[in-house]
Amino acid sequence: MASQTAGHGQANGQAFAGKFRTYEDDRNAPSQETLYTTSNGVPIPHPYETQRVGSNGPLLLQDFHLIDLISHFDRERIPERVVHAKGSGAHGTFKCTKPMDDLCIANVFAKAGNECPVTVRFSTVGGESGSHDCARDPRGFSVKFRTEEGNWDMVANNTPVFFLRDPAKFPHFIHTQKRDPATHLTHSDDSTMFWDYLSQNPESVHQLMILMGDRGIPDGYRFMHGYSGHTFKLVNKAGDWVYAQMHMKSKQGTKFITQEDSANYSPDYSQKDLFGAIEKGDCPSWSVEFQTMTAKEAEELWEKQKINVFDLTHVWPHKQFPLREVGEFTLNENAKNYFAEIEQVAFNPAHMPPGIEPSADPVLQSRLFSYPDAHRHRVGVNYQQLPVNSSRASHRVANFQRDGNMAFFNQGSRPNYLSSIEPISFRERAVDLDKVHGQFINDAVTFLSEIKPEDFNAPRALWEKVFDDKAKARFISNISGHMSTCRYPEFIKRQIAIFREVSDDLATRLEKATGIKGYEGIANMRFNGTHNGMASDPKLRYANGMSGKVSSSAHDNNGAPIKGTHKDESIDHAGTNGTRVNGASTNGANGH
Repeated sequence: MASQTAGHGQANGQAFAGKFRTYEDDRNAPSQETLYTTSNGVPIPHPYETQRVGSNGPLLLQDFHLIDLISHFDRERIPERVVHAKGSGAHGTFKCTKPMDDLCIANVFAKAGNECPVTVRFSTVGGESGSHDCARDPRGFSVKFRTEEGNWDMVANNTPVFFLRDPAKFPHFIHTQKRDPATHLTHSDDSTMFWDYLSQNPESVHQLMILMGDRGIPDGYRFMHGYSGHTFKLVNKAGDWVYAQMHMKSKQGTKFITQEDSANYSPDYSQKDLFGAIEKGDCPSWSVEFQTMTAKEAEELWEKQKINVFDLTHVWPHKQFPLREVGEFTLNENAKNYFAEIEQVAFNPAHMPPGIEPSADPVLQSRLFSYPDAHRHRVGVNYQQLPVNSSRASHRVANFQRDGNMAFFNQGSRPNYLSSIEPISFRERAVDLDKVHGQFINDAVTFLSEIKPEDFNAPRALWEKVFDDKAKARFISNISGHMSTCRYPEFIKRQIAIFREVSDDLATRLEKATGIKGYEGIANMRFNGTHNGMASDPKLRYANGMSGKVSSSAHDNNGAPIKGTHKDESIDHAGTNGTRVNGASTNGANGH
């Protein structure tokens, strides 16, 4: 049988003599069609053989096969993701079902029936690569749409908000989700860092309530929704634009796992569930839907309701801004090689086709830089040449990026500059970026957000209108259990004070569960992470004990678009009134 296998591999190779094999050829070839060789293609009779001085002597340095094998083995790992290290993924297809060409010129939304391949990666956030799939943690939900106009990466989560709205906080926050630098313990044994950070940054309370509620442990990846969280801009053929947030709604519905039951699941439960479902043909799918609003509506939303479209801790009310469905995607193909197709897949929120643009959301703006920067470090400067990351556009992709580590496609002998001898082709601009992004004329300022009464409106609605009695009981149990490993009661007292601004009922229940009496609200508290716009004493307003005498990084609008922010020509165009044609979905109170 061994000789037959070797012979088959050799015979099969005759047609490829002197030629390069393609990625697809290698990916789909069974072992029976291969021949064992060194990395440079030289056949070797047995993978376990070594060269040595006699049968009982030392090894020989000339044994390239052994040296090559061990040296490559020593380098098999690339740095794991600093965030979202543990994940699963699959491939599938997006299909446009209800065109949105009135609001967006992106070809993928232009016509019912338009399709494109997708790769999706789900993940936990804080844990390392070997952590438990059923940890209480937000879930990453990233989709790579390989459109005819280039790749579009939607880098989302399974929650509509996040813990922060100031981008410089992100590394600090993520550090608190990792192991303690001294004890090297996780939150299961030491949650001190977690509660220290949250009790100093009260804008995190909305996401915290979602995390400690039933959605904190979804039942695998198939039974959860996805949310952009960030605000983007959609641009139509007239050059007019609207603000937009994207939702991906699970067609399987949503399910959750309780804290008590989570210990009964395997560490790789979500991976096993997703892979197994697709393997047996039970392919999961999600609808793709958008909330949209005009620039004028965004200004009025802040003026009248104090909801900031640039704030990652705020949600848009669904009754005012109902969801509009545009399509759906289905995952129907598992990865054949996890490392090549899931570990190396790289999502970048800056990857947007014409018709989709970023807003001034500061955390989004920071991520536009951070994600590709991380990929260049973790995978390499040419990470987009890897098959799983490369585009599948109808045009031949060309640019003037050259060389660097592992340059597989280095664009041949074509000039590496803008040449008149061998000119490259160009396409006319589809979007007037001056019009879409040109409304900002202002002084340079320092900025740090400020906690205000409106930051507690959505969390209060979550507690009072969404959580039923059993959900409230589970929430108190989950959060008090997590607090039990915090070494400093002061942090719990502060956190209870923050919860008291949401609901006195919530705070009282938590005091009873923890045995710790919290402070009476945040009016007499100073925070090291945010300005306190609810402080009773002006001396307590500024973060970190700053006086604000020279200049203050606090601003009355808290970073929101106010009246006059947008130019007149963009204020009321591409109106969503009359285009919200596919029905509303309240999905709970105030966008939850």
